Amino acid sequence: MRWRTGLLVVVTLTTLCHLVIGSPPLQALGVFALVGYLITLRGEFSSMAYGLLLVAGMLTLVVLWRTETPGRLLFEAAGRFAFFATFVVALSLLRLPAYRSRLVRRCGGAMLLQPPGRRYPILSTGSALFGIILNIGVLNLFAGMIEKSNTLAAARGRAWVRRARQRRMLLALLRGFSLAPLISPMGIGVAVVLSNLPELRWLDLAPYVIGAALVIFLVGWGVDHVTGPHPVTQPSAQPAPSLAPLGQFCLLLLGIVSLVFLLAWVLGLRLPIAALLGAPLGAFAWLAWQRRRLGLLGVPAALATLRRQLPWLLAPSANEIVVLGAAGYLGHLCVALMPVTSLGPLTTLFAPLGAASAVLAMLLVMGLAQVGVNPIITVTLLVGLLPELDIAGLTPALLGASLMVGWALALMSSPMTASMLILSRFSGVASTRIGYRWNARFLLACIPLLSGWFLFAPW
Repeated sequence: MRWRTGLLVVVTLTTLCHLVIGSPPLQALGVFALVGYLITLRGEFSSMAYGLLLVAGMLTLVVLWRTETPGRLLFEAAGRFAFFATFVVALSLLRLPAYRSRLVRRCGGAMLLQPPGRRYPILSTGSALFGIILNIGVLNLFAGMIEKSNTLAAARGRAWVRRARQRRMLLALLRGFSLAPLISPMGIGVAVVLSNLPELRWLDLAPYVIGAALVIFLVGWGVDHVTGPHPVTQPSAQPAPSLAPLGQFCLLLLGIVSLVFLLAWVLGLRLPIAALLGAPLGAFAWLAWQRRRLGLLGVPAALATLRRQLPWLLAPSANEIVVLGAAGYLGHLCVALMPVTSLGPLTTLFAPLGAASAVLAMLLVMGLAQVGVNPIITVTLLVGLLPELDIAGLTPALLGASLMVGWALALMSSPMTASMLILSRFSGVASTRIGYRWNARFLLACIPLLSGWFLFAPW
């Protein structure tokens, strides 16, 4: 385990140095360490990770056969793999101080104990904010808290009320978590889109994605209120807990995001690269603050905690690293192997639609996720191929935003995503029921409104 963690640390540090100072030898060292890391994982891959690696191996053989300079292309694709591995490691570091934080636990309790009328917006907003730092860990954390708090005694012996509360809270959690990649400049969706569209900035994406996130939030809140139910409740003897801890957490999150933007401005870096630097620095500062009473501003204690806990922290991320990295590797090779002249079917499908092709791209990401195609694969391929078609009215910002929204909708609906499987495990409800039965009204209302947003947004 320590060897594996050490190799992953080498991948992360060399990739970061290469991205900042541009050193091909360091990138080569990172690629070699990445290969060693993948070898240590043999026999531990999930079916999806194993399948992606198998396809990646086959496509590598095609590159060796069909291209004149395969070495350079494969080296660049391996660099993409290392980039996404580094992205997962950098954001995972934020989980360590978060799991140790009393503030996080106080926020969770305060959100779950709100009155029914306020519970959806607060829980949905809170899970989106926590999802920026904890990623999918927020589902494990909050779903467990929901199951513990939603007892038959809390529902005054009414089983149907308990089931309704479970459905409403789990849907608020799922939809809020799915919004995190839209509202966060540190999300994986932003990294995929911006790294494939160098001319695009996050500020160009922001009006589209934040507006779409607001549409999703309001539709979810409205559907939750309309579908209810609204049982008569007895006045509680205890007032609702204060939301002050959530305000403190927002300030903490604002500090980490501000650090990312500051690094991008001072060092002249693109936002995804600045996020790879800002997230670990923010995580270490937060961890040191928690250990400050141990002297020297908590720095030595934070270093000791990080060294001791790093294998435990990174072990669950192995398959996530492989899936994201292999998808980035495949996307880079596919774009290089497909000349514009071979994209006739895509041109026939998208070109006549003009700007409306953004809606089709959104639906493709969401639709393919229903049959098990991970959104990272679909988004990586489409963001690499569609700009080559030169579709009238399809700006880079519109394309990137529509793909990110399709990704969010896939997380809310596909029964094969990790988020849906986690909620199914905690609730005992089939993932197909959560994705299709519970979410049906929401999706039927949301998709047309989002399509209209992309077609008629003023910018």
